[in-house]
Amino acid sequence: MPRRGFMFQARTRWLLVGLALLLSLLLIMYLLECAPQTDSNGSLPGVVGENFGKEHYQALLQEQEEHYQTRAMSLKRQIAQLKQELQEMSDKLKLLQEKKSPRVNSMGYQGTKEQAPNDLLEYLHSQIDKAEVSMGAKLPSEYGVIPFESFTSMKVFQLEMGLTRHPEEKPVRKDKRDELVEVIEAGLEVINNPDEEDGQDEEDGIGERQLYTENDFIEGYYRTERDKGTQYELFYKKADDMEYRHVTLFRPFGPLMKVKSETVDISRSIINIIVPLAGRTEVFAQFMQNFREVCINQDKRIHLTVVYFGHEGLSEVKSILESVAREASFHNYTLVSLNEEFNRGRGLDVGARAWEKGEVLMFFCDVDIYFNVEFLNSCRLNAEPGTQKGFWFLAGFWLWDDLPVSNRFLGYWWF
Repeated sequence: MPRRGFMFQARTRWLLVGLALLLSLLLIMYLLECAPQTDSNGSLPGVVGENFGKEHYQALLQEQEEHYQTRAMSLKRQIAQLKQELQEMSDKLKLLQEKKSPRVNSMGYQGTKEQAPNDLLEYLHSQIDKAEVSMGAKLPSEYGVIPFESFTSMKVFQLEMGLTRHPEEKPVRKDKRDELVEVIEAGLEVINNPDEEDGQDEEDGIGERQLYTENDFIEGYYRTERDKGTQYELFYKKADDMEYRHVTLFRPFGPLMKVKSETVDISRSIINIIVPLAGRTEVFAQFMQNFREVCINQDKRIHLTVVYFGHEGLSEVKSILESVAREASFHNYTLVSLNEEFNRGRGLDVGARAWEKGEVLMFFCDVDIYFNVEFLNSCRLNAEPGTQKGFWFLAGFWLWDDLPVSNRFLGYWWF
């Protein structure tokens, strides 16, 4: 009896094992049947059951390229059509100009003076009247001022670059270079072929008049009012002449228009450099070395006003000034001593009030500022007594390609 029960238990175990194996086999077959099929070619999702190879994607790229080429050709045809229409409108405008009265003149500088219709002239002059060319405008704050960009015949200096990057644009964009070259040539046309209102024909004979060239261009400034146009201030000078020729042009989103042309004489313009100081005698000694080289030896139209705060270091400052005065025979300086804590605004105010010799151009400066003769002449050119404050400039002790750059802004005014 026990033996028969043992055999029954063994058969039961084998039966359970067989059922387990059968269930496992069924489960494996189910998983194999339901699992997603893999593609050995790595094709991307698309139509079910369809494999995409390299040729398929090359065909797609070729199709896209043909589409873009067709689009580009269409745009080129449209551009050509617009150019043709613009040329036709220009021809019609020239035809109208020939029919109009010769008394109406426009200064659309493309190398010559052309006639323009009355309505076009009225519009262009209205744009000039609206712009800040001949008169200023009331602004809510200094942030509303549109800054000028400066340029020479070779370089353009941008204020938007700030002090952390090089302000010189390298290289100058071709469109900007072509624009400035056109403006410089237009200024030369104004100077070399003056109108009656410029008063040059009566003053100088035809044979005695000096002809200016591109080499006589010194510097220029421009700024753009987005709803009115671009203003250009140009300065020319002969190497052996003390007078500058100043030309103001305006481009009211049309041809260049002459605003004014004048002669500027800065030979008698004295600059009073006002320097607030407290301590820093070694830096002041370096400042005086540059001052002696630039202002005393080269410019010779400078007065120096030093406003010193406190007593410590005052004797050394006096000694430096007396040494420079003795060695360079320079006596156009004033030393004002204040027994107060250093305050730059207070020092500039005291220095300005210390001048009692009439009209003078005042240059508010710091002791660590480096400047050259060209900067001083720019100060004189861009300020008018009692009417116009000078432009804001950058000057400094560090030099990038002979361009002075500083860690602070400086201003100068007429008083």
